[in-house]
Amino acid sequence: MKKIRLLIPFLLLSGCSNITVLNPKSATGKDQAFLIWLGFGIMLLVLAVVLFLLVRTVIMYRYTKAREHDPTHYLDDKQKRNLQLAWTIIPVILLVIIAIPSIRIAYHQSPVAEADSRHEGEHIHVSAKQFQWTFTYDTDKKENNLLVLPEGETIILHLSTEDVIHSFWVPELAGKVDAIPNKPIVYEIDHPEKGIYKGKCAEYCGIQHANMTFTVKVVSKEEYENYIND
Repeated sequence: MKKIRLLIPFLLLSGCSNITVLNPKSATGKDQAFLIWLGFGIMLLVLAVVLFLLVRTVIMYRYTKAREHDPTHYLDDKQKRNLQLAWTIIPVILLVIIAIPSIRIAYHQSPVAEADSRHEGEHIHVSAKQFQWTFTYDTDKKENNLLVLPEGETIILHLSTEDVIHSFWVPELAGKVDAIPNKPIVYEIDHPEKGIYKGKCAEYCGIQHANMTFTVKVVSKEEYENYIND
């Protein structure tokens, strides 16, 4: 018991993080947060209904001699059939409610091959290697571990890796995207908001994985142009 008490503070500290997925600062992040809240809300609804039915059944039969009775024994055959249809159809409807926006957002946001990328937007090449991120702009300006973006624009990231698998992740702007050796991909972030954000590698890539972080600065269009042309 003493050992368990000693572990409790460490377990609580393990949940501490500055990851703020549910405080999105881009159109891409807001779409992803919407899916999280939608799934969470439907899950709570289902949980509430199940708990209500469970408590109701326990209360109804706990203090009676008819504990072996079917809770639906007072219904006729037609009512039972309708009830069975209801608890089959309702979950299907809930799945459809989740599936429609999930498919739409996933189709729009999924990484694509270089040949399938669109041309409108600010193109930035992102190269990962143990244990560093390199960002190259259209003006050939290069920066390590610092990504500068223009606010309100469509950002087109060309992701590649020089060694093992890495995962590009800026929690407040977009979801995790794996960079795979010999397979360059393109990922878009729409309309980031002005601010400073933390990015990291979200795929264990070696002994210094925890140090493979970078900073993202979203600035005005004018500041961005001055930066990449400096």
